[in-house]
Amino acid sequence: MSSALSWYIIIGTVVSMLACFWLVVWTNRQRASTEEIKESESHVWDENVRELNNPLPMWWLWLFVMTLIWGGGYLLFYPGLGAFGGLGSWTQENQYNQEVMAAEAKYGPIFAAFGATPVEQLAGDSAALDIGKSLFANYCVQCHGSAGLGARGFPNLTDGDWLYGGDPATIEQSILQGRSGVMPPLAAVFSDDAAIDEMVRYVQNMADGMDSASSAHGKYMTLCIACHGADGNGLQALGAPSLIDDIWLYGSSAAEIRKSIVEGRNGVMPAHGNLIGPDRARILAAYVYNLSH
Repeated sequence: MSSALSWYIIIGTVVSMLACFWLVVWTNRQRASTEEIKESESHVWDENVRELNNPLPMWWLWLFVMTLIWGGGYLLFYPGLGAFGGLGSWTQENQYNQEVMAAEAKYGPIFAAFGATPVEQLAGDSAALDIGKSLFANYCVQCHGSAGLGARGFPNLTDGDWLYGGDPATIEQSILQGRSGVMPPLAAVFSDDAAIDEMVRYVQNMADGMDSASSAHGKYMTLCIACHGADGNGLQALGAPSLIDDIWLYGSSAAEIRKSIVEGRNGVMPAHGNLIGPDRARILAAYVYNLSH
């Protein structure tokens, strides 16, 4: 924060509080006596309704005064006056770190005990699953949904289809280190739109068997076999999906398949190792493992 901006905030805040204090004092004075008001016809409405213009009750005014005193004390102790950090040396970072340390001291041993237990065993532990459900709600539902059913571009975690594998160690690795799946754009390798359309039809019909008579078969064996395999089963080591089942990450329509071929796809699962640590990651892995078992 620049010095000019800091002083602008300080002066504006102090002047505003002093103006409020002056307003409280000013409203406490009686601007005319009762006799003067009664004698003035300008303060009469509807023949007999008279304005007495009394000051506010003292208890009400003292509430305003106490609010101003409290506000002044707050600004002295906490940051709020420009670059002045406050006499209490409070920062949101320090408060966050203190709360994290307190939570770690309370829950760390619990997480450590679960972290030393195999995922398969945790998947049958109701206490661990309750914690895993809470972790899932905090870190995973934005992409995979509250029930783990996924969404377009985000895999379903409740079925038996896994891009990188559904064994406990692989799930835990996915959580800790994240994943980055790339389908490169292939528009440049096709001669025209007709050739792309033929490849789309070829991919859509792969579940019925590899059509070696199709003009797209050669392209597949040249460009796609390395990731999706000779039979279209995919390759979990690369996160390449199977093309012969009815599970599609981005959709099975001709338009979506064409977009995948022409423009490519980039799927990212962010790493959570530094965020939640290995013990929580194991509990979360157990919860995810349990979703599909």
